[in-house]
Amino acid sequence: MTAASSRLAIETRGLTKFYGKSPGIVDLDLEVEEGEVFGFIGPNGAGKSTTIRTLLGLLFPTSGCGRIFGLDIVGRTRDIKKKVGYVPAEAGFYHKISVREFLLYAAGFYGGRDSEPRMRELAAALDLDLERKIADLSRGNQRKVAIVQALLHRPRLLILDEPTVGLDPLVQARFFELLAGENRRGTTVFLSSHTLSEVQKTCRRVAIVRQGRLAAVENVEALRKKQLRRVRVEFTRPARDFSLSLEGMIDPQRENNVLGFMYQGAIPALLRALAGGPVSDLSIEEPTLEEIFMHYYSRERDG
Repeated sequence: MTAASSRLAIETRGLTKFYGKSPGIVDLDLEVEEGEVFGFIGPNGAGKSTTIRTLLGLLFPTSGCGRIFGLDIVGRTRDIKKKVGYVPAEAGFYHKISVREFLLYAAGFYGGRDSEPRMRELAAALDLDLERKIADLSRGNQRKVAIVQALLHRPRLLILDEPTVGLDPLVQARFFELLAGENRRGTTVFLSSHTLSEVQKTCRRVAIVRQGRLAAVENVEALRKKQLRRVRVEFTRPARDFSLSLEGMIDPQRENNVLGFMYQGAIPALLRALAGGPVSDLSIEEPTLEEIFMHYYSRERDG
């Protein structure tokens, strides 16, 4: 580790975790600066949760090393957990007690004697009923409980593993407002997601993992400039009869009356190119992360 470690919230060097002979993560080098909102993205099974669990001491690394606020992730696990709030991808609860009872119990692990005001503030922000039994809550409301529990002790670092799963769009917006407020107060945020648009709205930098390996660390602005879109155009006659020459069109596929392709370019230019054609339907969608990797990072490695 370098002398700069003390200024980093998270630092790993060659961090590797194997499950038997199967790799979870391999040679992962990460640096997350204190105070930033950092995205950690990749498709399901890419190694995101393995990375997080290894950082938190829930899994032991096979090789390599890591530090959180300069503390070794193997030898200083107890000290690290006092500084971290964690929302796991799948949270478990004591279902027979109320939300309030569970949160007060959780706060006790951090010496939280005056947790009530903070708990009410967070619950109000997420519209969470503190008096209901956890067993009676929907999946989305149980997700809110996990978020409040992670924030309750005002951690220096928030590690969030797919935190918005199960939350409706309105609550998601409130959650990101809450996250921005915590970050303004100095909390570092490590946000793991398989949804590209989610991290683009909140993060300055993102690390992209694929098959357990780091594919790239990008500035979000640079990633936006690379943004691909999946385009599907349906014509009133066979697609092969319509020739479309458009800068930024990647891998066009024609089948019957449908032309499909990936597109990296300006939407107005696309619409102008299609305006004179016999178009009966048009859809423009955000691609999956796997498609982005396939069209960018695999080509970069081969190039």
